[in-house]
Parts: sequence; C-alpha cells; structure tokens
Amino acid sequence: MSFVLPGTGWPGDPASPETPVAHDVVQVAELAGGSRTVAELEARESVCRACPRLVEWRELVADEKRRAFADETYWGRPVPGWGDAEPRVLIVGLAPAAHGGNRTGRIFTGDRSGDWLFASLHRTGLAAIPTSTRADDGQRLIGARMLASVRCAPPANKPTPQERDTCLPWLAREVELCAPSVRAIVVLGGFGWQALWPGLKAAGYALPPRRPAFGHGVEVEIEYGGRPVRLLGCYHPSQQNTFTGRVTETMLDEVFARAVAVAKDPREFS
Repeated sequence: MSFVLPGTGWPGDPASPETPVAHDVVQVAELAGGSRTVAELEARESVCRACPRLVEWRELVADEKRRAFADETYWGRPVPGWGDAEPRVLIVGLAPAAHGGNRTGRIFTGDRSGDWLFASLHRTGLAAIPTSTRADDGQRLIGARMLASVRCAPPANKPTPQERDTCLPWLAREVELCAPSVRAIVVLGGFGWQALWPGLKAAGYALPPRRPAFGHGVEVEIEYGGRPVRLLGCYHPSQQNTFTGRVTETMLDEVFARAVAVAKDPREFS
C-alpha cells in the first residue's frame, strides 16, 4: 500500500474507514458543502481522490520515496488544513511538497519551506515551537490555521487549472467555516493569491471589484459580515526565494507580526 489507510493510527489522521470519499468534482462540491464542522471537512479532504493525475503522483512518490526517507512510511494522501478550528489568522499556500506534507501528512512540515515558515511563526507567537518535522512532534499553531489551495502534492509543484478548480470547494468551505473568527489572512505566493480569491467570494467575503496584484507586503481590506479583514501578501519561503535572498527572515517576520497585530486589535486597520 503506497498511502496511509484512514483510521489506522497515523498521528492526527482526521479520517476513519467510514469517511466518505470524493471521486470527482461533483462529489467534492457535495461533500465540502455538506461538512458541518472543520473536523468533518478535514476528514473528507484527507481521503479525496477526485484528480487522477494528482492521486497517481502522490502515491507514486509515497511508494518510491526519496533516498533520505527510504525507511519512512509516507502519508500519500491529500493534506488537510491544520491548526485552530477558530483561528484569528489564516495562512494559505499553494500545495503540499512531494517529500514534505505528502510524507508527513501535515502542511508545510518536513521540508525547507516549512523550516523557514515555522521558525517565523514561532518568533511572532503563532507557533508553539520553531520547527515542524513530523505529525507527532508536539507542534501546534496558536490562534492560527494553515491550508493549501490544492491539497495534493502536484508534479513539478504545478497543479493544473482544472485541478485547482476541482479543489476549490474544499478551500471555500474551510475559509467559510473559519470566517467568523478570522481577522487576518496571509497568502504565500502568487498562485495561492490567485487561487484564494474565488474561495473568498464563495465563502461570502465582500471583495474589491478588481483583484489587486500580488506582492510581498501588499495589504487589502476585505469584509466578512460587515467586519473588516486584512489580506496580506507574502513571498513563499521556497528554497529558490530563500537562497537568493528574495525573501529573508525579517521579511517573513514583518508580515506575520503585522497579521498578529491586526488580529489582536481592530484599530490596526486605520
């Protein structure tokens, strides 16, 4: 078996053998829309099989493994959202990494991007410890939740537009379920920025008539239920960006510190 079966003891596995499985875009929409709680949505996300190319790739990677992790069992399933069920800060990225989230079962865990991201989250008070290496490492988010626009690791880190659209109901429903408590949303990278906007609209957010261009440090005020929410752009802490200095520790810390300030005090909107 090239993936972890639901309910077989993986740390933090939200699903069970009885969790319903989506096999196409129609079923994704039905199961996402019918999820009454974040926990129920997480379980359904984690067993989705709606995109044949992504299913084949994530399971192939889990079977073949990277040499450094040859002795490990890979998760090999969609990686659900993770963190507080009633967050004040949402963190949205692109997709799990083939040997990161696809291996550990937790978003941004077990790869270099996660090393940078969680160190910054810890420095700014959003994560309990500065590292995130595996699902049972004791890490937890504090007043925050992270999720990806696409829940499966894609070949070459590039999901297709169809795969992004198929996954959209999972994203939209998770954003909707969390919306009552959210005060700030940090979006990592241009793809995540592009993919999130239709999710925000479907979740009931009031948006500007035109989507602002993505950029590091860009801030956009949107609304949910008449209440302001701050959307912040942040360069993705990919190896390419961190190695070249396009994104630095200070740059990450500034964005997350800003999100924390907005989440704590609505006067930060002025």
